[in-house]
Amino acid sequence: MNLPEPRPPAEPAQPPYSLADTLAANPQKSRTGLRRVWHAAGYSLQGLRAGWGEKAFRLEAILALVLLPVSVWLARDWRDWALLITPVFLVLIAELLNTGIEMAMDRFGPEWHVLAKKAKDMGSAAVFLALVLCAAVWLPALYERLLK
Repeated sequence: MNLPEPRPPAEPAQPPYSLADTLAANPQKSRTGLRRVWHAAGYSLQGLRAGWGEKAFRLEAILALVLLPVSVWLARDWRDWALLITPVFLVLIAELLNTGIEMAMDRFGPEWHVLAKKAKDMGSAAVFLALVLCAAVWLPALYERLLK
């Protein structure tokens, strides 16, 4: 009976990367102060543009553009306004994160994998819960303003 060859001992874990290694791999990390903030803002705008290319985000963003002016009319004070706009932004944030998860999973290939499916499903669930929260805040507010 042929037994498999014994495995060699595992190599010791690599030490954490040094700052020099990180800067060599990614020179953007060397930016500081306002220059770093400026570049980070640019990357954020690129992310919003990429999100706009996704149908679900675009639909939710258009809905947000409608709800934000309505929130000014609906709110009695700044607290009401903050309560109304917070779930709207949470929906947009959840959708961007969900899209990022889906793209990261798709980056590895089109084949089905149980962990990729779970990651995508959880991202989708986050968007769903954000939408439920948004409806739970907005529907009573609209009811109170329009029907009472």
